[in-house]
Amino acid sequence: MKDAHIHIVKYSGEKVIFSLHKLKKSLKRTGADENTVKSILDRVKEELYQGITTKEIYNRAFALLKKKKSYLASKYKLKKAIYELGPTGFPFERFVSAVLKYSGYKTEVGSIVQGHCINHEIDIIATKNNETTIIECKFHSEQGLKCNVKIPLYINSRYLDVKKHWNTNLENKELLTEGWVVTNTRFTKDAKQFGSCAGLQLLSWDYPENNGLKDRIDRLGLYPITASTLLTKREKQFLLSREIVLFRDLIGDSFFLDHLGISEIRKKRILEEIEQLCNLKNN
Repeated sequence: MKDAHIHIVKYSGEKVIFSLHKLKKSLKRTGADENTVKSILDRVKEELYQGITTKEIYNRAFALLKKKKSYLASKYKLKKAIYELGPTGFPFERFVSAVLKYSGYKTEVGSIVQGHCINHEIDIIATKNNETTIIECKFHSEQGLKCNVKIPLYINSRYLDVKKHWNTNLENKELLTEGWVVTNTRFTKDAKQFGSCAGLQLLSWDYPENNGLKDRIDRLGLYPITASTLLTKREKQFLLSREIVLFRDLIGDSFFLDHLGISEIRKKRILEEIEQLCNLKNN
């Protein structure tokens, strides 16, 4: 049966036509060579059937990539890795803060800030070039969910309340100039339209185009610890509990790997995976 006529089931339950182009694009994003991509596409096409889920397709492609090179599989599982930062949103806030730090921001996580009307607990306060941004993170642990327009509406009202007090307070050296909403999923069309109209910055998995969360992570090599294919779930949770959210942070602080009782041979493989995944060999 030709793949053009195969209906697949997404995480949301929606049925769509299978796209070989989309799968090829996601495989090429990992940096896999043409022969590897072609062999995986051929294998997946052979195993397609009506009603196959995107999860099954993902699992098959992931297993084939991992067999080739573990770091390619780590790149491929990026979206899933971010979901694995849960079930609470706190590690995601730490992760977003870390991404911003590598983009030149000074950040604070979990601050209470006075607004004109009430006090607000702000997920991240980020400062750069004498300007301040307040950022709210909306983490979903289930795939298929989207951030609807109610979220940016609510966050924008909080931002405006904080801004009204912040920019009249002489103790604040930097002006508050932007409010952001960051999510690990996607925004609805109405949410994007409101954000654009209100001047509220929205950052999701694939928005803005070519500068979404996945693009920034790939560009900076800032993969979460959960992207590793060599660490166990227990080891990842231990590292997250110690506020190690970036995979590359283990390069400069492998003490935690020693603390976990990881053997020298396995530790060497993990550190090699980090260097390949995070583009550190030439940095």
